[in-house]
Amino acid sequence: MKDIKVSHQIVDTDAQWVLDDDFVSPGVDQVKIRQAVLMILEAIGDDPHREGLKGTPERVARMYAEIFSGMHQNPADVLATRFHVDHEEVVLVKDIFFYSLCEHHLLPFFGVAHVAYIPKDGVVTGLSKLARLVDLFAKRPQVQERLTNQIAETLDQELAARGTFVMIEAEHLCMSMRGIQKPNSRTVTTTGLGMLKTDSVIRQELLRSIR
Repeated sequence: MKDIKVSHQIVDTDAQWVLDDDFVSPGVDQVKIRQAVLMILEAIGDDPHREGLKGTPERVARMYAEIFSGMHQNPADVLATRFHVDHEEVVLVKDIFFYSLCEHHLLPFFGVAHVAYIPKDGVVTGLSKLARLVDLFAKRPQVQERLTNQIAETLDQELAARGTFVMIEAEHLCMSMRGIQKPNSRTVTTTGLGMLKTDSVIRQELLRSIR
């Protein structure tokens, strides 16, 4: 397989795929993804060159570049915007919808994240940054437990918060559409750090606010 770069396009000389520069994502080898998808289609006994599948390898490659874009982003950059305000109580953004892919089967899991922290010395970040942080970590091959931990630990480290808490509720298609096949079952994971781990009164108040 030989790849040739010609006038702002990447051309796979075997499959005759063309990838415009507009869709090149740093760190994502879309040519390899296309080759892999082609092999999968052949392996399941289908014809990857029939009309309905001709563009499928390209579409999947572009999709993977998008849904795994968090692999090549620095979470610290998301929280770089800081403000000083007269507030040292709980900040909670709840029902942040997300999609991710389970790393075991590369099937989606999706649901909502509830993200909270207690500022230290009045240092806060923008509310939208909490949602962006969830998206960044969700756009990686994941397991829900790690996703929950990563969001909480990043908030704790970058904001030096007095406490952080993350709850995720999600449905996993690897349980819904294959294997045990139990649709609508939801997995709930939590991570608490600092005061939101040790102070049971504040934690219970927070859980009531989430519910």
